[in-house]
Amino acid sequence: MTNLPREGTADISRIIESARRLGVELDEESTRQWMDSIALESSSGDIVVDTSTGAFGHRVAMLDFSARELERFRRIGSIVEVTGTSPDVESALAISGSAAQSKIQSFPGDCDYFQRLNIKAPTREDACATMATLMRDKVLATRRGDTYQFLEAKLGSYSFDGHHAGKAVHKGSPISWTFDEIEAQELHADGPDGPVVLRWQEVALDPGWCKLDWVVSDPERRQLSNASNVIDVTWEAPDGDIVSLDGYLDAFFQEVYLDAEDVPMFAKVAKHVSDDALDQYVERLEAEVRKYLTEHLNYGKAAKRMYNVFRLSGRHLEAAYVRELFDEPATILYQVWSLLSTLENATQPGSSIPIADVQAQADSLIVDVVDALEGEEETEIVKAILQLRQSLELQDEGERRVAEVEAAQARVINVVNTFYREKLTGMPTINDYISGIQRAHEESLEAS
Repeated sequence: MTNLPREGTADISRIIESARRLGVELDEESTRQWMDSIALESSSGDIVVDTSTGAFGHRVAMLDFSARELERFRRIGSIVEVTGTSPDVESALAISGSAAQSKIQSFPGDCDYFQRLNIKAPTREDACATMATLMRDKVLATRRGDTYQFLEAKLGSYSFDGHHAGKAVHKGSPISWTFDEIEAQELHADGPDGPVVLRWQEVALDPGWCKLDWVVSDPERRQLSNASNVIDVTWEAPDGDIVSLDGYLDAFFQEVYLDAEDVPMFAKVAKHVSDDALDQYVERLEAEVRKYLTEHLNYGKAAKRMYNVFRLSGRHLEAAYVRELFDEPATILYQVWSLLSTLENATQPGSSIPIADVQAQADSLIVDVVDALEGEEETEIVKAILQLRQSLELQDEGERRVAEVEAAQARVINVVNTFYREKLTGMPTINDYISGIQRAHEESLEAS
């Protein structure tokens, strides 16, 4: 183990003392050990394999990974992974987001997956056609089951401003497809000049953001989750060149892959990731931080992304502090906020998810709220969840159902925002970072 320099030791002591004043307990020894590890691993871009489990990923990502729910992620992964029978279709499936940081994310939100899907084909058009067929086949095969219910897919981008299913859509935004639309391979929208028919195979030629969503149930624990799979599709040309079909080959700094047998395929594709991938990845994360600190205020989501920005850009002291927040009891409310949408998704008309699982999940959320809060906040949120629970049991639809989900989420996110805002802005260096982002946003609004 490398030893921290004297100034590093002083900085750690100072941040630990500041955390204690804010009611956040950082264990000094474990903080020092993590700081040593992150400094050592950040100096290497190597991929490491956990030989005991077969999981693998970037050295820094593996520091935050725990294998305790790996088999559960593999079970759900068999539902969400897009696969083919041809040797010209190669896949590597990973967990990402808070799921990949299970060592520190005590209360993760959704089950987020990331898949590298490499297609060998004579032309780019052939690769796009194969991708569209494979995605559609996956959806048709997993519409519903005892433990899952398909929700929607994203494929292609709108080339116009208009409306779809009564909602406004904007040029450049992803196209969302229902099961029926995917089965029919066409989607009807209204453009500026009248009705427009979008066809599955045609929009796949410019696929944009590819994503599939389900709600899944764990029968043993009666636990519900939203499970999403973001698919980075690449075309391998006959000459061996590999390019991303959406024009950007994603970096691999926050992914933990589930099967060591996929290392050769991953390594082959990863060689084509840009040399500037880390800088680009941090820039994209910071754009999301700006969004959640300004236009779509959510300090919980901002904190999760700030942690990754800090740990990947050398601000390890700030990362160590934010890392500790994820284990605070109040942060379970972030999971509550996420699962309220999951409850609603699980009870859509035609859903195969047992209502008993929905009831059990709602009851579990109430227990979580009671454990984390007290007083008026606890009463208001428990009341909102009970009202939502009743609506879901009765299969109420329409505006009332949507309003109750939004009301319950609004109460929860208000508490989450207050917790994270107080803890983040209470740390001077992080407060400076946040203030700089918010001040720049206000100045840009004034200038425009």
